[in-house]
Amino acid sequence: MVKRIEIGEPANLTASEIIYQLAEGSLSAEAVTKACLARIEALEPSVHAWAHYDSQLALMQAKEADRRRMQGLPLGPLHGVPIGLKDIIDARGLPTENGTPLDAGNRPLEDATLTRRLRNAGAVILGKTVSSELAYFHPGPTTNPHDPNRTPGGSSSGSAAAVAAGMVPFAVGTQTNGSVIRPAAFCGVVGYKPSFGAVPRTGVLKAAQSLDHVGFFARSVEDIALAACVMGPDDKDAGCTINPGPLLETALSDPLVAPDLAMVYTPFRKRLDETTLAGLAEVVDVLGEHATETELPEVFGRGAGWLATIMASEMARNLNHYVERGSDQISDAFKALMDQGNSTLAVDYLAARDMQQVLVDSLDPLFERFDAIMTPAAIGEAPADLTSTGDPIFCTLWTFCGLPAITLPILTGSNNMPVGVQLVGRRGQDAKLLRTARWVLSQCSAEEEAE
Repeated sequence: MVKRIEIGEPANLTASEIIYQLAEGSLSAEAVTKACLARIEALEPSVHAWAHYDSQLALMQAKEADRRRMQGLPLGPLHGVPIGLKDIIDARGLPTENGTPLDAGNRPLEDATLTRRLRNAGAVILGKTVSSELAYFHPGPTTNPHDPNRTPGGSSSGSAAAVAAGMVPFAVGTQTNGSVIRPAAFCGVVGYKPSFGAVPRTGVLKAAQSLDHVGFFARSVEDIALAACVMGPDDKDAGCTINPGPLLETALSDPLVAPDLAMVYTPFRKRLDETTLAGLAEVVDVLGEHATETELPEVFGRGAGWLATIMASEMARNLNHYVERGSDQISDAFKALMDQGNSTLAVDYLAARDMQQVLVDSLDPLFERFDAIMTPAAIGEAPADLTSTGDPIFCTLWTFCGLPAITLPILTGSNNMPVGVQLVGRRGQDAKLLRTARWVLSQCSAEEEAE
């Protein structure tokens, strides 16, 4: 794992550690929030993770959290934990500018459903993290905390970088192709994209409604499991229907037997760099009989094209008005996406939608045999190119199928940058996936200590 930068001890704590210390009275929410704000002040000039943060508003929330604890009032599962929200997620009192100057100064009057649930859980919202332009490929100003010359990934660049830099222990992002898993892998943190339909998207920028997921960044699988408090159906989001069950309890339990994993390189294996390929082979070796190399059916090679068709069509339907409002303030990459979407035939779009369920069904035999899929999170370490957010190809199939995925900061690249290993579960079995992730981390950590 990548070393954390040591500035201010409370800012280095995981969310779980913060909750424990707050409960025993050895730490206050105000102290944690002040430490995170100090970290932001120290590192933000080089990392640029935040589109907007409000120190005064954050401290007000922290003091209220301490007051509730002192008075013995009911506390939520995220009580006193500072978090960041991607700047396409509405939060009352904070701007939502969606990574574009066309929305500069936009201040929503209501929280997104997700934000409201986080507040009710006791979280302290520090501010809004940088998103790429309209959650697509054109990057914002954020740099990778491990090397300012390298991309943090996208589109949830600010959320991944803020957690990696120790500015917050927990942050929220979104993924329509690879926008949670890829930046988490590049920045060396745990990134989790739940099953499609498990987290409400009301009050979140609608990009491609058949693909959009809300996801989370943290420093541990245990912290990711705390996201259970915001999961579950939302009657205002027709796509949010899955209740993953007692996620926290299951995720924190040990498996009765060691899980079996399918090591799947996908049809895009040739894009992997040699160091990452060798690292994945080492992980397979460490897991021994519990990891088996497995091939996907040939049809999965077409999944990237089908996702591209759906994404372009739906984003053009939902976001073309930005080009109409101010074409001169929109990137060429986004305008090209709008052109692609506007020219897509309905028959091609509907065929691509049909194939989502076909591919999900095609994975049934694999999930009958294995507990999870192990696969690359990215083609390698973060590129030394701040004009790019990197290649999302190893996230594409799992986003297209709506399967839960998590990336773990297990490997290191040839330039000493973090490289993630991704685990993918059956749709709706998020708890089992997180429990498996904890087991994989424990096995890899034990091997590292033995060396």
